[in-house]
This record gives sequence, C-alpha cells and structure tokens, in this order.
Amino acid sequence: MYAVIRAGGKQYRVAPGDVIRLENQGNGTNGKIEFSDVLAVSGEPGQIGRPQSEARVVGEIVEQGRGAKILVFHYKRKKQYKKLRGHRQGYTAVRITEIAFDGQSFKAPDLPKKEAKPKMVKAAEVEEVVKAEAKVAKAHPAKKAAAKKSAVKKAAPKKKK
Repeated sequence: MYAVIRAGGKQYRVAPGDVIRLENQGNGTNGKIEFSDVLAVSGEPGQIGRPQSEARVVGEIVEQGRGAKILVFHYKRKKQYKKLRGHRQGYTAVRITEIAFDGQSFKAPDLPKKEAKPKMVKAAEVEEVVKAEAKVAKAHPAKKAAAKKSAVKKAAPKKKK
C-alpha cells in the first residue's frame, strides 16, 4: 500500500511508516501534518489509480533542521568577477502514519518507546562505590607496593667490544 503525494512543489511516493524529508513545513497541529493533495493511491497489489473519493495522508513531524551546506560560485572569465555564497536548505522530516481512502485506513505500526536513562547518579550510590574501592585498597597493600617497584626502570647492560 502506497500513495503519491504533492508537497512543496515536489512529488513523493510514500507508504505507512516511511520517513521523508520535505522542504520546510509548518508545525501543523500537535506535530501532525495532513496532505490532502494525493495524486495516486495503490489499492490491491498491482493496481494503482487516482482516488475517486477524498483520500488523505497523515504524518507526524519527526525532526526539523537544515541540510548540508551547498557552495554557489559565480564566475565570469576575463572579467575579474567572482562571487561565492553558501546556502543551507531547511527541511522537515515527516513520518507517514496513515493513508486513508474509500473507507479504508492503512496505519503504520507504532514505534517502541525509548526508555529514559537516569542522568544523575544518587549520592548514596557514589558513597557505596567509594567505600568498596577503599576496602579493596586496604585488603591488598602489598600489591600496590609491588606495582610501584616494578614500575622503576633498570639501566640496560653495556655492550662489550
């Protein structure tokens, strides 16, 4: 199941779950964008056509940003004319969530929720780790002394002629 939509002067072939990069779009309502300009819809396998009734494609905004820099260089030979400009095109990444037409609705599967990692470690946990390290250091004082002695380098023996 897929549809062909028009957005930002370009045409895109989309299916439920696809993420497409469009030219800057508004924020929509609650991060949702509805594309009403649907050019074609595929129904059963092997069939595609212009929707007879009202078709719609719904997506949710995933990200907004700016693309990579493009250098625009103007040059006229023998005239000492050079001009260099940079440009970064804005984009909106949209994840297609639903394609609906003729009373049918095809929805994308929900994405798994990301589990939030704790950003700060509790002070009690830090104290426990410090105490555990202190116990290990007290239990093995001979190992530390041996490690320090082996770290001292010895002079290389002199070569005989």
